[in-house]
Amino acid sequence: MTSVLRALDLSVTLGNNTILDELNLDIEAEQLTTLIGPNGAGKSTLFAALSGDIQPTRGQAMLRGRPVRSYRSNELALQRAVLPQDHLVRFSYSVEEIVALARLSHQADEVKDHEIVEESLVAAEMEHMRRRDVQTLSGGEMTRTAFARVLAQATPVVLLDEPTAALDLRHQESVLRQARRLRDEGACVVVVLHDLNLASAFSDRVIMLHDGRVVADGRPAEVFTRERIGLVYRQNVLVTSHPTRDCPMIVTVD
Repeated sequence: MTSVLRALDLSVTLGNNTILDELNLDIEAEQLTTLIGPNGAGKSTLFAALSGDIQPTRGQAMLRGRPVRSYRSNELALQRAVLPQDHLVRFSYSVEEIVALARLSHQADEVKDHEIVEESLVAAEMEHMRRRDVQTLSGGEMTRTAFARVLAQATPVVLLDEPTAALDLRHQESVLRQARRLRDEGACVVVVLHDLNLASAFSDRVIMLHDGRVVADGRPAEVFTRERIGLVYRQNVLVTSHPTRDCPMIVTVD
């Protein structure tokens, strides 16, 4: 395994509030790493720092040995693709046009670009909507369009912030299977999830955050314990074995 993303003494402070507190992490290629934690734990802030979207107050977010914010925008677009929570598009582009924008950072190759866009639309199950104006899409359809754009960008690092939030059950599974395929092809995949059972089923590694700090880091079976979830989420749960998948299953109880 090769360390691709690093957080070095990473802290983010907004006003008098410490959002992240001296985090140190190494995130590897060929793994699907999931960030979890309750609301306000610092997941999306860590995600934004690792992607280069925000400047840490202290410390550094590193990508392949360089501060991520030292990359020029065109360099960064070839290294990492980001699926943000907000997919709003204010222009009347078609689904296919939005996905094709991901190829602008690559050297132009009409045939290859067309093939990759087509494969990405199919993988996101949006090929039948390729001509639709994105402003007419539902929230879930827009999420799948944005995910297809991430796939078409074809980068070695893929960052997905709550990619299942607007999706139905089948498409949640489909998107995370595609994320795992990217991992199998050698990518470093980082996902923010709220659904602990999805995190358990699809992650190689789970990083649990609470109050801006890492409180657990390891395989799902190591991280998801009844005591830890109860403490961090303030919710009583039963942790048992999934009946068909080799992973823990979390069930809420009164």
